[in-house]
Amino acid sequence: MDLFSEIRHRRLQQSTRRHFLGQCATGLGALWAGGIAGGAARAAGVPYKLDRAGAGPLSALPPKMPAKARNVIFLHMAGGPSQLELFDYRPELSGLDGQPCPPSLLEGQNFAFLQGTPYLLGPQAKFSQHGKSGAWVSDLLPHFTEVVDDVCFVKSMKTDQFNHGPAQLMVHTGTARRGGASAGAWVTYGLGTDNQNLPGYMVLLSGGRPPRSGKNLWGSGYLPSVYQGVQCRSSGDPILNVRNPALMPDAVRRAALDTLDQLNETDYHENHDPEVSTRIAQYEMAYRMQTSVPEAMDINDEPESIHELYGTQPGKASFANNCLLARKLVERGVRFVQLFDWGWDMHGTTVSESLGEGLSKKCKQIDRPMTALIKDLKQRGMLEDTLVVWGAEFGRTPMKENRGGTATAFEGRDHSPASFTYWMAGAGVKPGITYGQTDALGYQVVENPVWVRDFHATLLHTLGLDHKRLTFPYQGLNQKLTGVKDARVVKDILS
Repeated sequence: MDLFSEIRHRRLQQSTRRHFLGQCATGLGALWAGGIAGGAARAAGVPYKLDRAGAGPLSALPPKMPAKARNVIFLHMAGGPSQLELFDYRPELSGLDGQPCPPSLLEGQNFAFLQGTPYLLGPQAKFSQHGKSGAWVSDLLPHFTEVVDDVCFVKSMKTDQFNHGPAQLMVHTGTARRGGASAGAWVTYGLGTDNQNLPGYMVLLSGGRPPRSGKNLWGSGYLPSVYQGVQCRSSGDPILNVRNPALMPDAVRRAALDTLDQLNETDYHENHDPEVSTRIAQYEMAYRMQTSVPEAMDINDEPESIHELYGTQPGKASFANNCLLARKLVERGVRFVQLFDWGWDMHGTTVSESLGEGLSKKCKQIDRPMTALIKDLKQRGMLEDTLVVWGAEFGRTPMKENRGGTATAFEGRDHSPASFTYWMAGAGVKPGITYGQTDALGYQVVENPVWVRDFHATLLHTLGLDHKRLTFPYQGLNQKLTGVKDARVVKDILS
């Protein structure tokens, strides 16, 4: 065998069916592409071409279809608040309090801690109806009752994950495994951002600790790293290392960056690695952020009436401060702002994790600020194009928590992926409505189920992006936020 034949032989050995079908211009490849696969491709939609023509990876792009939302603020209550104590009023459950759970409710279900025969647990809060919509809200959220006619309750959320880490990853990246791209990264990849002096995707934490899956929840995954979320702090320096080192004048910093840019440009032209382009953009962004971030993250310049509205305390890390910062960031053109508030895992093992004192304390921390956020955005005319989302990774069971078959010291509930509640406001979402319904126990969805992937499809739709066409090639597949399973846009909640 001559040298050329040997090379051809090795290439054929290295080829896969995917290579063959993808590279064939005639014959079987053409038949496949024009027939079954062609039909599937048309059904899935042609992937978007996001051509920024050298304008920078975060340059703003117009939406691909009519859009109501321009920005997103996502409030995630890490741990999983109990919908049965907040929004999903189930009076029938009160009459069953203390009774053994029927085996039929446990068969085929996965639980984090429930064992044996748990007992049903009635609502641990009082409910009443509010607003013209007559929305049911518990007395744990008295401020929030003032804005129920501005929000849409989705009471039929579902997930297939029952542990915190995988469930949080599912909500924010569309997959229960690490390595996926977060929703905020997808949005900034598809649309860029309006303010080139601030990151397009910013993250704020409260509650004393980060969520279980940490930075994976706002990572860029297989997307270029310029689209990952930038974690900020509501006290101290807003971003670590954003300031110049001591004894380094701004002119020296600028000269160093110019030299780095030249080296990176040379590297990019030789290797065409998109991460080199990302590195250039991030260095320049970091330089611009030295002046823009401290100004954007300073809430001291807000009038006293705004501090009173939100209940903010400048200089302290809090959910209230983060809600106000979210409004300021969106006001300055940041595309996606993600808030995480830790401390909602109410198993009943301690006072702080109880449905009594623990849940009451957490509700007091968020009630006033999240209500203020809706009011503030509305009075500024910003709610029309800002989508606000409130939710968590899953809900809680109608059964009382037990560990090893033994009841916990305080009232608590286990994780429930079968049903939980989200609320959404602004940017084309119908206000004052409730979508979906659970059974008499608030356990299983019986009307209009909304899987996490459906939520993602709807989120992208409000921003003018088709979830089937916003893709990124990785490991032989056009990756999507909604994954490979069918996902639908929940059009009934959109105006």
